[in-house]
Amino acid sequence: MIPVTTFAGQQVALFGLGSSGLLAARALKDGGADVIAFDDDAQKIAEARSAGIKTQDLLTLDWTKTAALVLAPGVPLTHPQPHWTVDLARKANVAVIGDIELFCRERAKSGAKCPLVAITGTNGKSTTTALTAHLLQSAGVDAQMGGNIGVPVLALAPFKADRAYVLEVSSYQIDLAPSLNATVGILLNVTEDHLDRHGTMERYAAIKERLAADVEKNGTAVIDIDDAYTRAAADRIQRAGKTVVRVSVESSVREGYFAQGSRIMRAGGKAEAVADLAGIGSLRGSHNAQNAACAVAACVALGVDLPAIQKGLASFPGLAHRMQQVGRKGSVLFVNDSKATNADSAAKALASFNDIYWIAGGKPKTGGIASLAEFFPRIRKAYLIGEAAKDFAQTLEGRVPYEISGVLSVAVDAAARDAGAAKVKEPVVLLSPACASFDQYRNFEVRGAAFTDVVLAIPGVTATVNAS
Repeated sequence: MIPVTTFAGQQVALFGLGSSGLLAARALKDGGADVIAFDDDAQKIAEARSAGIKTQDLLTLDWTKTAALVLAPGVPLTHPQPHWTVDLARKANVAVIGDIELFCRERAKSGAKCPLVAITGTNGKSTTTALTAHLLQSAGVDAQMGGNIGVPVLALAPFKADRAYVLEVSSYQIDLAPSLNATVGILLNVTEDHLDRHGTMERYAAIKERLAADVEKNGTAVIDIDDAYTRAAADRIQRAGKTVVRVSVESSVREGYFAQGSRIMRAGGKAEAVADLAGIGSLRGSHNAQNAACAVAACVALGVDLPAIQKGLASFPGLAHRMQQVGRKGSVLFVNDSKATNADSAAKALASFNDIYWIAGGKPKTGGIASLAEFFPRIRKAYLIGEAAKDFAQTLEGRVPYEISGVLSVAVDAAARDAGAAKVKEPVVLLSPACASFDQYRNFEVRGAAFTDVVLAIPGVTATVNAS
């Protein structure tokens, strides 16, 4: 854990006692702050008290004696309306910040040479974060990974010289981190999302842009320019005098990195191949080429050599439940993409394979799977489960052979049987549900684990971790 000493001797209010909030309270207390915490959930308040954290209804707090309000990122800062604690803090001119800001202030105070890679984007944040950390670690760098990827940032090892930090940062977290000045800031993409929390697309895009725009002096902004918002951001940040490395998977660039087939190319004078994703199962698809190109650019900016980067790419295991290759039986590949809880997410997996035996369904989302029609020719057969099965069947009727399996175990057995009998080079049994899991499973992780368990119970299946 990283003790937060920047508020030593001062009163700090904290609202939101989830895992990151409770850890922030402990870090502040260990650093000498007088922490007063609160939550809407009485059980979380009780847990904080049992951990030795002082709690009090913040409605009764003397805000004139408070140095800061530490807010959980899930609590509204501006839209649809500010949380009542935010209103109270602002009336008293109290700064409203989050745990990422505590990390940034403590990093600056430490004076240690600790490179920070901060990563944001509407899609691909987690994979790019995990890949960047893996590339650094495989090159021998002491790299800590945390943030929105699931490890609270203050749970990471304390600052020391040459220890690197790789953080996934959501728009909510950026909004609460005015001192986020990364060594390398990665902006992957910006598409419509979270407008209920940010009000307008322009505000949402501006928050994302700030992570790249505010890189430290001599830092590097790595920006994929394949959408209008990020292209404009790259131009603005460069005009402001920052070093910008442009990335594209849709076209070549004059300077920066771009994808050419399976290769990551570096432009600037004569283009040269700096990495190759061929045969790396965990990095299939153009979306993963984008993730990889940005991770490569970040690592090069931090001084990692190209042979070490290629070695790290080849050994990257991928993320659980995201196009995760979990087993093989002969030529049949089994892929767990349980994280695909809507059609847009499923599209990435369907675009990455041919001869697919597709397991889909669950608790349906608005729009169903009609938008996936361009991928139907890749699907040999579909196996439909959960509440969405009948609606999906209507969409597939006359276009893709299907059966209504009902439950996951039946679907896996049927798909494995059919794929095993197919006379194609690499049939793929793909769980990419395009649905939430809540009709049959607590969350997508439990659904993905159930798929993996059923697969590995099939006689003759060899377990694998994204082996190609």
